[in-house]
Amino acid sequence: MSDPILQLKNIRKNFGAFEAIKDISLDIEEGEFLTIVGPSGSGKTTLIRLMVGMDEPSTGEIWLRNERIEKLPANKRPTCMVFQSLALFPHRSVGENIEFSLKIRGVGSEMRREKALELLDLLRLPQSYYGKRIHECSGGERQRVALARALAFDPEILFFDEPLSALDYRLRKTLEKELKALHEKTGKTFVYITHSLEEAMVMSDRIAIMKAGVFEQIDPAREIYSRPVSRFVAEFMGEVNLIPFKVEDNGLVGPGEIMLSESVKKDISGKLKKANATHGTIVVRPEFITFGKDKRADFSVGGQVLQDYELGSRIQYEVEAIGMDVVTVEKLRVDMFDGKPGDQCTLSWAMSDCHLIVGE
Repeated sequence: MSDPILQLKNIRKNFGAFEAIKDISLDIEEGEFLTIVGPSGSGKTTLIRLMVGMDEPSTGEIWLRNERIEKLPANKRPTCMVFQSLALFPHRSVGENIEFSLKIRGVGSEMRREKALELLDLLRLPQSYYGKRIHECSGGERQRVALARALAFDPEILFFDEPLSALDYRLRKTLEKELKALHEKTGKTFVYITHSLEEAMVMSDRIAIMKAGVFEQIDPAREIYSRPVSRFVAEFMGEVNLIPFKVEDNGLVGPGEIMLSESVKKDISGKLKKANATHGTIVVRPEFITFGKDKRADFSVGGQVLQDYELGSRIQYEVEAIGMDVVTVEKLRVDMFDGKPGDQCTLSWAMSDCHLIVGE
């Protein structure tokens, strides 16, 4: 693996007595698409402002290749930010917006126009838009113009601060795919901030989940979804069932009337003992739970269907399992539950579809 293009080493950022970023270290690989997600107040916007150069860290180092840049102002860095507001010049044409950084550099008008037209092609906008006024463009078109303007700067790293959050759902889904394709075409390093888990999972090579100024987990989307390191990450990464277990004098104890195979009892007990822990939580996603008894299943519990919800191609069920919290189940329409709310049912699932979080 090559050296990272950007490194954060023991970064802290204080605002008075409040510590917004708490001793964060991070390596960003050249050409990767890294998305930082987290709830409001987790520190993700503060972090990206430090990486771009809009703020300085209180302590710590930021390295771009072999150069320390934490004190270098934003306009001196080979990076560019696409803001949520887009920050386009409304009184200028599409072409003039795209060419802005080139004009500042003293690039001639003919070369500027050539580059702008090239970027219009790349962003799937007609070349006729070159002379169009910004206020005549739709939301999606303005988003593409903002991307073209950022790429005209030819940054080494392109930062995004929730650029799709103000768009409607259909357009947002289209632009998510276009951004992923743009990343592949350009080979640029993308660092993206969003509240949207869907955006992060669709586009990213890796996802960094923040909580209260620190990273909880940094991994590819599939790893985070299937093997979360904490209850916070498990719940943040979509619908999930969290089932607590503890070791007592008479062995492993689960909630309510849940049944589990002897091999799984031994497996869970062994992992808890190895970690010197007395309790843990089984994570099972709703799509892995089956209605009915499955001979291959390691867990089973009886219950009553409380409600079902239409989710387009899927149906989500809430089941009141005996002695447990409500269990969420999701099925494709072809596998939907043969019954209705109020009916009794049995739920089952396999340990191979679960993940054990030790000590939580």
